[in-house]
Amino acid sequence: MWLTADGIPVLDHDGVVGRLRRTPIARLGRAELPAHIPTLAELYAAIGTDLPVSLDVKDEAAFEATVEVAETAGAASSLWLCHPSLEVVATWRERSDEVHLVDSTRLAKLDEGPERRAMRLRNAGIEVINMHHSDWTAGLTTLFHRFGIECFGWDAQQPRILEGLLDMGVDAVYSDHVDRMVDAMRRTGVSGHP
Repeated sequence: MWLTADGIPVLDHDGVVGRLRRTPIARLGRAELPAHIPTLAELYAAIGTDLPVSLDVKDEAAFEATVEVAETAGAASSLWLCHPSLEVVATWRERSDEVHLVDSTRLAKLDEGPERRAMRLRNAGIEVINMHHSDWTAGLTTLFHRFGIECFGWDAQQPRILEGLLDMGVDAVYSDHVDRMVDAMRRTGVSGHP
């Protein structure tokens, strides 16, 4: 999620446009962006509000507008917002009780250790920890689940990785391959949205 100069939350991976002159989205109005960059409102118009939607909030300034669009669409309770700073995410709970908050990190960055991080997440009202697939073990999922924290795994591209994450009890995975996610869910007997 990025916020345009005129305050519109949009979805883009890198947050910059242009091939030669890379201009940050924050410096451009919505009308100046390429047509392939959708607004969050356009996403909801296209897919509806029944599916869970997980978004990386790359521009902290986009948080408030993102929540407002989700609330207007009636989709706040199915929105999962991810950010790599626990301190930033912890401040977001005050804004919305409906939106799901996700601490996106790496195991090596948990200076206090997994158990203390789980306790901090629970105390801050953050429901999920999202780590790279290579960081997860069955023991870690069990630990975080003990604190009521869901476990998400990202960069799960190969079938063996997807199935391994699901077998260890990870609650959700991020992958570029929907077909592989569906197959992994079928093979491991997991139900839910791909």
